[in-house]
Amino acid sequence: VQLQASGGGLVQAGESLRLSCTASGSIANINNMGWYRQPPGKQRDLVAVITSGGNTRYADSVKGRFTISRDNAKNTYLQMNSLKPEDTAVYYCYALLNAGMTYWGKGTQVTVSS
Repeated sequence: VQLQASGGGLVQAGESLRLSCTASGSIANINNMGWYRQPPGKQRDLVAVITSGGNTRYADSVKGRFTISRDNAKNTYLQMNSLKPEDTAVYYCYALLNAGMTYWGKGTQVTVSS
């Protein structure tokens, strides 16, 4: 499975961005898809996840501001509203296969200026 993420950029606080992630390869085996982020000098943490059945889970820090969606087995999106400077990070798309293997895309940089 290969993952291609896009949509990052530089915005001001309060603005919005939409990240996209497209999977290719053995997409029929994908269960969960989602996003992690890694701020400078910090660890990579979960932002949001969506299951093949459409169930979602969010980090407390983004609840009410971010929305994850999925339109088929291979595309997932992260709508980020009311962005804050602390949302600045490299965002990574991931896919969890039914067999338990996890695949990662290359990160996309999100920078929020105050």
